[in-house]
Amino acid sequence: MTVDIPPPPRAVPPAGATMDALADLIVERGLIDARTLDRARRVAQETGRRLDGVLIQLGLAGERGLAEAYAALFGVPLARPDHFPEDPLFVERLKPKFLRHAHAVPLALDGDGVVVAVTDPFDHFVRQAIQAATGRPVRIEIAVPIDLEAALDRLYPDWAEGRAAPADDDAADNAPLEEDAERLKDMASEAPVIRLVNQLIARAVETQASDIHIEPFENALRVRYRYDGVLHEAEAPPAQLIPAIISRIKIMARLDIAERRLPQDGRVKLAIRGQEVDFRVSTIPSLHGETVVLRVLDRNAVEFDFAKLGMPPQATARFTEALDLPNGIVLVTGPTGSGKTTTLYTGLLRLNTVARKIVTVEDPIEYQLAGINQIQVKPQIGLTFAALLRSILRQDPDVIMVGEIRDLETAQIAAQAALTGHLVLSTLHTNSAAATITRLRDMGLEDYLITAVLRGILAQRLVRRLCPHCRQGAPASAELVERFGLDRLVGGPHQLHHPVGCPQCRGTGYRGRMAIAEFLVLDEPLERLIFAKADHTAIEQAAVAAGMRPMFEAGLAAALAGETTIEEVTRSIRSES
Repeated sequence: MTVDIPPPPRAVPPAGATMDALADLIVERGLIDARTLDRARRVAQETGRRLDGVLIQLGLAGERGLAEAYAALFGVPLARPDHFPEDPLFVERLKPKFLRHAHAVPLALDGDGVVVAVTDPFDHFVRQAIQAATGRPVRIEIAVPIDLEAALDRLYPDWAEGRAAPADDDAADNAPLEEDAERLKDMASEAPVIRLVNQLIARAVETQASDIHIEPFENALRVRYRYDGVLHEAEAPPAQLIPAIISRIKIMARLDIAERRLPQDGRVKLAIRGQEVDFRVSTIPSLHGETVVLRVLDRNAVEFDFAKLGMPPQATARFTEALDLPNGIVLVTGPTGSGKTTTLYTGLLRLNTVARKIVTVEDPIEYQLAGINQIQVKPQIGLTFAALLRSILRQDPDVIMVGEIRDLETAQIAAQAALTGHLVLSTLHTNSAAATITRLRDMGLEDYLITAVLRGILAQRLVRRLCPHCRQGAPASAELVERFGLDRLVGGPHQLHHPVGCPQCRGTGYRGRMAIAEFLVLDEPLERLIFAKADHTAIEQAAVAAGMRPMFEAGLAAALAGETTIEEVTRSIRSES
């Protein structure tokens, strides 16, 4: 494999490539401010550690941002994931153990020299050692640590952390998996297991996965990451480490490692690659051990902004108008994983001012919002949605968010809160805005209460966004135009885009997700239909006649705009209708 390389930099670091110059550069780039830099310098002086290492350890700077600063300071390229070779180079001269210890990977031959990816350009010994071993001059590229670690695991799988058991420890390999709690704790506390679990978690954060699924089977452990709502399998650790890995995660989440018969839930906060990230941990017993799912709650990866969520402008305008009302209930509906909580958080942050008291009741609390009182339900001690709602009303709130209306009691208390002058936001599991009316009716909420307190219903789905770097456009076929009625949405020639795949989107053709939605407002004709016990189809037809843009139509408009595909819209909406 060959890589296009710019003109070689000097064999020795530039004269300005000092730690002080790096500090000035990262402040100039906005990675940290001057006060944070002073704090890091004091810690570095007290501990005797290098400044860049302190910045990472304290979570003050991210590894990717620091790598970009190294590249700018030394005047060398940043090694992208596609720069790493398909097969290892100089296998006879450069041992995997040395490369792992040196945090270096040979990338390509270029004339008489060799291009090497390193994570620490200040370490001159690594370059000198590789030059001596290969007999070639060395030029460097700067690698982000997570990318370099992934390349090492792929190129030298037998040397991956925790994968090679000691040759003289056959007894441990053949030991039964039914260890007691103390043995599990000892295994989970061993350095290779800790590094392996940290690597699994760090890779999820760095690649912006939303979930990590760890599933034990009879002779294997399967690890999968969820990207943009779709699971992708990753290289898995060996089966003999299953108990240790699961126990390590349970220790991190402060769960009972001796309890393997019942589901458990916990939470972990870690500094990953220089940033604070929360993880929600869930364990469930399965046939061959405990299945573990970690939900990645990275506040830095979530933007609570309607425009960036991709919400259709008409639905956004109607939703924000409903949020500006002094009282009533505003509902966000959709299936699990359709972004309801993110939409509610975005609305809450818009309402969050000094003049308003906002209280939320959630199960669980996903993101911590500054200035908002958030309460976690605990059904095991009687702290349910309904019980908390009664107490919250005595706290004189202006806005109340209820994580989900699950039963008649919660619905009735929410309606009473709305009638007494509070704005109540909540979610419901329904397939459309109109179906929410019949769902509330099925719960037992009276029609007069529904019409008296309901101010609006936002129904939404998440669809994958096309990768802007590799999407390709093509004219829509006459069959598609006729089948989906595209002529009534946009006149003239219809252009649709399709996924291709590139390094920017991990070869999937999609990058990120966007919301498509419809917003139903109750007016007099709709209220008459509700009192007449009309079904959701009649209610939806009346809402469309009154100006509601159906969710499927909003999705088609997004596909025509090149943001997603018709296949994505059909998969997310029609399959559930």
